[in-house]
Amino acid sequence: MNSEIQAIGLDIGTSKVRCVVGEPADNGKMNVIGIGEADSRGLRRGIVTAAEAVSESVRKAVGEAERVSGLEILSAVVNLSGEHFRGENKNGVVAVAGAGREIMEEDVERAIESASAMQLPAGWEIVNRLPQEFIIDGQDGITEPVGMTGARLESLVHIVIGPSAGRQNLNKAVKRAGLQVERMMLEPLAAAESTLTDDDKEYGCALVNIGAEITSLMIFGRGAVQHTAVFPFGGLHFTKDIAVGLRVSIQEANKIKHRYGCVGSFLMDDEEKVEVIEIMPVGRTETRGLTKEILCDIMQPRAVELLQHIAHEVVGTQAQISSGVILTGGGSVARGCSSASARGTWTR
Repeated sequence: MNSEIQAIGLDIGTSKVRCVVGEPADNGKMNVIGIGEADSRGLRRGIVTAAEAVSESVRKAVGEAERVSGLEILSAVVNLSGEHFRGENKNGVVAVAGAGREIMEEDVERAIESASAMQLPAGWEIVNRLPQEFIIDGQDGITEPVGMTGARLESLVHIVIGPSAGRQNLNKAVKRAGLQVERMMLEPLAAAESTLTDDDKEYGCALVNIGAEITSLMIFGRGAVQHTAVFPFGGLHFTKDIAVGLRVSIQEANKIKHRYGCVGSFLMDDEEKVEVIEIMPVGRTETRGLTKEILCDIMQPRAVELLQHIAHEVVGTQAQISSGVILTGGGSVARGCSSASARGTWTR
């Protein structure tokens, strides 16, 4: 397989593992020529808990993608997520050492390294270094300093840190499945690349990626990442609430959520509210009915709680999000989720 033509993405989530094969199209976009999906096993809140189970899920997803695309997949870009990731804004300063005070790539790298010189908790590592802007002799807002002239170069960098074991165990699980890891990419960054425009990043927005068990928040402004946070809740919490509230199995609760779920009662008219759903409680041999309004009453409080957590985090950063909030991830497709966020302090 020619890696310069095909691009392979492997999304290892708590609920599903997906492999996507793409190739460039004539219009500058990408054609998806293969996709594979498998139920995820061996992960909890984005962290590997059983490496062989993860490897088996990866094999199934990759095998399906190979059959659809007709290609042999040897390596992939893998998503990196976890509930313990956090971001910090740091700055570093260096003297320009180049001839004629012209800033070189080496100067930029030294400035970023200076900003990255931070004390880490035991067992933690820097996952990503995301430059925000550079300041040359007091002049700020510079994004491409190479080739400019100055004596003092300052870098403002967003540093994402996390436990090193999480990345290492995921890397081993993928290799055990017979794949090489081309590189690992932070999941919220990957979501941003696929959903945000340059204007969104420039004027300010909050990207909320709602997965099965974790939700990530990444705030952009002035064209760069300004804040990162991860919360230990997601779409699976809706499923568990339904299972407990209706006394049904997790599998049945998941089906009910996808078929009939709504987190905003304001979206349903009076006729829909009294519409009856047939469910099969655990330990019973006959179905019983409940109205869609009751199901909404179970799901809506969890949606409000989730969105309030995100809202408090956004407000606490005092960030300007002129482009609003963008919801991504499987948990965001619940009916009324985007409407619920828009009815609060957020808009798209």
